[in-house]
Amino acid sequence: MDVLIGSSPVIDIAAPHTQVCYRPMVAGKPGFFMLKRCFDIGLALLVLLLLLSWMTPLLSLLLYADSKGPVFFLQRRVGRGGRSFLCYKFRTMVVNRAADYQAACPGDKRITRVGAWLRNWHIDELPQFVNVLLGDMSVVGPRPHMYSDCRRFALLIPGYKLRNLVRPGITGLAQVKGFHGPVTDRRHAVLRYQWDLYYLRNASSRLDFMILIKTLIGGID
Repeated sequence: MDVLIGSSPVIDIAAPHTQVCYRPMVAGKPGFFMLKRCFDIGLALLVLLLLLSWMTPLLSLLLYADSKGPVFFLQRRVGRGGRSFLCYKFRTMVVNRAADYQAACPGDKRITRVGAWLRNWHIDELPQFVNVLLGDMSVVGPRPHMYSDCRRFALLIPGYKLRNLVRPGITGLAQVKGFHGPVTDRRHAVLRYQWDLYYLRNASSRLDFMILIKTLIGGID
């Protein structure tokens, strides 16, 4: 799809009272979201059985040897409808109180040696397939935010919480377009949100498939 090749979003952010009504767009695709949920469950089961079943014990040993702390990092994130859920990740930092409101940045000294490797290959995200199986997340969708980020971006961008109309994803259109990691300025936040809005308007099995292919083969920009 051309949207995965182009460099600019095609959605302009308007004031809340002039925005396209996205809720009927999402509600009007029950068949797609039912098929999407079936795919999510099937893929989550495959990842849990074929990858995490042996990877988790191995990574547990590496993480314990590298630094003190739990194997998994659990963090409250914003899900569909603004509901809270516990997001699972492999721990990549030393235990620190700022982890729930301060995102990692390049050269962050909190990141462990094993954690840096996990982040580089996005392996730290694999436990989120547990969230997919539980129904908190989808494989593809807007990335779930920490509550601090959600509140901050909602103050900067009108209608920002529209992105919570669907389940958040392990990967998404904004991420394959290069908008991932810490937000450096308002422009970064706006462009990422524009891609999230594009996904809401154009969500389909074909778009999900192209995002997955870009994630797996093309990588994240």
